[in-house]
Amino acid sequence: MENIQEVTHHHHFDREAGKKEVIRVTIILTVITLIELALGFWMMGIEGLLMRNLIKGFICIFMLAKAFYIVGYFMHLKHELRNMIMTIVVPLLLFVWFIIAFLADGNSYKNLKNTYDPHHLEQSKTKVEAPAHEGGEHPDAKKESGKE
Repeated sequence: MENIQEVTHHHHFDREAGKKEVIRVTIILTVITLIELALGFWMMGIEGLLMRNLIKGFICIFMLAKAFYIVGYFMHLKHELRNMIMTIVVPLLLFVWFIIAFLADGNSYKNLKNTYDPHHLEQSKTKVEAPAHEGGEHPDAKKESGKE
């Protein structure tokens, strides 16, 4: 009988410790979010391209830190086995790599098309003006209805 009480007491969940951990993680996520927002608003007033890119890099690092906290605590991966974590993290990293690769490929295609097709380059720089509508009707609709 003592053995059973020992085992159940050993696996007892400490509700207060769980609350403190959730509050601590929430405060950490809030502080990181506030830092990201402050950096973003600060970046809007900066003209230098190097400094803007540096701030964007810091914001990305903070976003990744938040993602790891969210995955670790709220998806309960912090307490999982290493193999279980790797089955989730490795495909996630591959997915991020695919997104980056597709964006780079699309940008390369756009740049090559502009290099080898001068007509496309000229068309991509031409701004199209929006037609001015009178009274919300299309100008051709007035001609067809005989209102003009």
